[in-house]
Amino acid sequence: MAHTLTLRAIEPVTHDTHHLVFERPEGFAFEPGQAIEMKLQKDGWRDEGRPFTPISQPDEETLEFVIKSYPSHDGVTEQIAKLQPGDEVSIEGPFGDIRDKGPGVFIAGGAGITPMIALLRKRLADNGTLKGSTLVFSNKTEDDIILREQLSAMPGLTVAFVVSDGPGDTVPKRKLDRDYLRQFIEPGTLCYLCGPPPMMDVQAELDALGVDPGDVVADDWS
Repeated sequence: MAHTLTLRAIEPVTHDTHHLVFERPEGFAFEPGQAIEMKLQKDGWRDEGRPFTPISQPDEETLEFVIKSYPSHDGVTEQIAKLQPGDEVSIEGPFGDIRDKGPGVFIAGGAGITPMIALLRKRLADNGTLKGSTLVFSNKTEDDIILREQLSAMPGLTVAFVVSDGPGDTVPKRKLDRDYLRQFIEPGTLCYLCGPPPMMDVQAELDALGVDPGDVVADDWS
């Protein structure tokens, strides 16, 4: 079933990422970590759907997203960055395989952080702490880190930021290979994984560390 959303507010989060707040449509239900397909209600864009994950919780009155724009693609995300309050989009869904299955290691690349934000917020609301969970968040540069301060301030959460094109002033340049991940992961560790196609190569590193495939909660963006 399709729902129409009206944009309430939009503000920058990083140099190419925006936080969008929509009025939540009546009757729309989802689980944290699930995605929707969004279409802009603008001439020339109504048939161009893209998947995005709400970062808000199912019981909140608004539906919120953090969306990274790619101006060089001349596509939907570039248009999203140009939206103004009062503009409308349509959504369908929800869908996706990422669900809360307990504390673990949350591994994200770039905009793949959005389902992790939703899950971490759910776990924090349910338990009052994220003790026992670790976030490993990889980006191209330090300036690309989405909601860095908010993630770092989540009670009980261990946070490890790395960059691929750095290093930055405070973030090391590291690959998410077994040598790096072994400090967080061992056989039996529950792992959440989301990111663009190169990030999904981490699955092989988890296999090498003895993580059972059944202990990996993932959405493949390929």
